[in-house]
Amino acid sequence: MNSLSTQQSVKAGFLDMVQILLSRLAVMVVVVAVAACAALDKRTPSEVVKERAQARWDALVKDDIPEAYRYLSPGSRSVTSLEQYTASLRRGFWKSVVVHDAVCEPDSCEIHATMVYEFQGRRITTPYKEKWIREGSNWWFVLG
Repeated sequence: MNSLSTQQSVKAGFLDMVQILLSRLAVMVVVVAVAACAALDKRTPSEVVKERAQARWDALVKDDIPEAYRYLSPGSRSVTSLEQYTASLRRGFWKSVVVHDAVCEPDSCEIHATMVYEFQGRRITTPYKEKWIREGSNWWFVLG
C-alpha cells in the first residue's frame, strides 16, 4: 500500500509541475505575441497619434466621456478622476473635430485639427492644437 501511495504522490507532483510549466508557457506566449504585434505596427508616430487623437475627439463629440478619458496620459489620470474630468467639460459644446496631422518629436507630438463648436447659437470653426506624449509603448493626451 505504501508503494501505491508513493506512486500517487509522485504522479500528483508531476501533474502539478506540468500545470505550472504550461501556465508559464501560456504567459510567455502572450508576452511574445504582444511584443510581436507592437513590432509589426509599421505606422509612424504621426499616424498613431493622429488616429488616437481623432478617436478621442470622436468620443467627446458623441459625449462618451469615459471613452475620451481613456486617452488621457497616466499622469493626467493620476491627478484627475473621471468625475473631475467630466465636470471640467462643456458637454454638447463640440459639434465636430477633424484631426489633420500630428507633428512629432521622439516623445511628443502636437496635433493640428479643425474644431466646430456652438457659441451663442452660432457655429464657429477654428483651428486647434493639442499636445500628446509617448509613455511606454503608447501615445497619450496631456491635460494642460
